Amino acid sequence: MKAVTTACPRPLPSRRARPWTTRFAILSALLLCVASSVAAAAQLPIAVTASGNRADVVIGNPLQPLAEVSLDFQDATGLSPASLGVSAEQIDILDPVLLARLPNASLNALPGALPLLITIEPPVAGGLSFRNTGRMEIHTHAIPYSIGSSFRVFKAPLGGAFRDVTDEIAQGSTRARTTYGGFSQFLILADLRSTGTVIDEKIGWLRNKVAALPLNERGAFTAFLDQAEAAVDAASYSTALSAIDNFRARAQARAGQFLPNEWRATRTVDNQAGELVAGANTLTFSVAYLRDFGQ
Repeated sequence: MKAVTTACPRPLPSRRARPWTTRFAILSALLLCVASSVAAAAQLPIAVTASGNRADVVIGNPLQPLAEVSLDFQDATGLSPASLGVSAEQIDILDPVLLARLPNASLNALPGALPLLITIEPPVAGGLSFRNTGRMEIHTHAIPYSIGSSFRVFKAPLGGAFRDVTDEIAQGSTRARTTYGGFSQFLILADLRSTGTVIDEKIGWLRNKVAALPLNERGAFTAFLDQAEAAVDAASYSTALSAIDNFRARAQARAGQFLPNEWRATRTVDNQAGELVAGANTLTFSVAYLRDFGQ
């Protein structure tokens, strides 16, 4: 099925203090576009290449793809097109089941030009494993890049709630990047929630991950999160970013010996170190965004 490529209103470049009136104007424009570009869910053709620590996925027409996805692993074993388990579908952007999975359906909008759900669900018997983290980039010409863009990468377990996992939104049309300690489903959304709300959610997610660590590992990680949270509240962003850097560095230093740091297709281990690093990376993005563009 040919991808929808309707010309829709785009989010305006963010300003240091983006007014709520502008946010709602952006959302209204996106929703008007949605009404003219709804399509039933349909599987999209994909082409996957993989070897060593790198996999590339072309989604849609190979001559004019809807998106290109790259996955770079630190230390993968058994990586192949079959073991990766990638699929992509063009989705109904007004599907109530999908909207119920978003953090705030009134402030999260699927772009009408990119109604794309990417699923990476390696088969249990496929033999894929990796250590620590990997890096994912979704590159698309369907939505334009703008400074202070509201587009974000969201991730969810199969059928579960989506959360913002963005590390970077870069130019080259749009290149949306994230770090992963595991897989599942991915969307690009326009996120018009306040940045403070997003930061609170990311800190809360990391606190839940820390609570699952061995008891003797929790204290130092909790202290770094406390420092970061207090610094954000005080608008001391350099202090907050430093505390997050320390959190990430500790997770990397404890990986392997003190914290499990491997993901396996068998789902028999929990990549605790990788998830902590990935969570720290996306928290860094949001704190830096708040510093540079305001709420």
